[in-house]
Amino acid sequence: MAGDYRVHARTRAATVAGIVAVVLVIVGYALPAFAGRGLIQDLFFILTMLVLAQFWNLLAGYGGLVSVGQQAFVGLGAYGLFGAAILWGWDPVAALILSGVAALLVAIPTAFFAFRLAGAYFAIGTWVVAEVVRLSVAQWKAVGGGTGTSLPRDAVDGMRGLETVKTLFGASNAAARDILAYWLALTLAIATIGGIYALLRSKRGLALAAVRDNIEAARAVGVDAVRMKWIVFLTAAFGTGIAGGLIYLQKGRVSPDAAFAVTDWTAYVIFIVVIGGIGTIEGPIIGVLVFFALQSLFADYGTWYLMALGMIGIIVMLFAPRGLWGLFSDKTGVQLFPIRRRLTGGKIREE
Repeated sequence: MAGDYRVHARTRAATVAGIVAVVLVIVGYALPAFAGRGLIQDLFFILTMLVLAQFWNLLAGYGGLVSVGQQAFVGLGAYGLFGAAILWGWDPVAALILSGVAALLVAIPTAFFAFRLAGAYFAIGTWVVAEVVRLSVAQWKAVGGGTGTSLPRDAVDGMRGLETVKTLFGASNAAARDILAYWLALTLAIATIGGIYALLRSKRGLALAAVRDNIEAARAVGVDAVRMKWIVFLTAAFGTGIAGGLIYLQKGRVSPDAAFAVTDWTAYVIFIVVIGGIGTIEGPIIGVLVFFALQSLFADYGTWYLMALGMIGIIVMLFAPRGLWGLFSDKTGVQLFPIRRRLTGGKIREE
């Protein structure tokens, strides 16, 4: 018997989460007015790691492209910003867009190479490319070569928006730089999560899920799998590059070994996504909070800290393969960023 139906993805939990998110964003922008510098720095770290985790999750969790070479784009973003500031006199804040462009330009030939590989070969291939990029950048004498360099003092003190922050909060130069970097990180995190959610809710998001689940079946129904891989890979590279530029804008100094560190910018990011829940937007949010808590508690224990992270990751993968958020969602049915379409009574339409 024919009936009227409607297709929708919105849930009551998502509506409540949206309201809470708006409140948190407002509080987040106002936070420097009453928070200490230490808290602002901690939140900057959390937000930038969240951005890196969301882009890696887009690659692996939604695109099925497990890369262990994302540190290449972090480093390229950092050196793109430093190169623009040192060699061309760009404002470091304006140079953030060049961070993304630098990563994007290298991602194009990388994709031509990496897309000829699959599975573990793809993962190793991206790592090899990252090492080649690191060794190449270490020869760039104009930005310090293998020892690295710092942002020029006049570029740091003359950053766009810095005087406004100093006037608003009566802060010193160093504190104002931290606040400005925090605001930029918060904006980037919001744009990243919102952009990825919009992509996943679109027709391209459906196509991306089809490519991840079964590439041959996706091709059979007309999905251009190669095009979807390109979109995801280049988007992740561009966003990761901007995050890399912002991280080292806040640090004020860059070196090849630090900017292209596989542990800091890929291994930790993978840990965040895996324990939080791969293939969900909520997963990296939970994962980065757990990671920060573990780092705060156990970072002073040296190699034991790294071993503890590995053990926790193994335990989560054994008993909660879909991560902590996946375990919670399976038991409660709660989805804060729902992307699955549901059919209910009413007129046929898609929200």
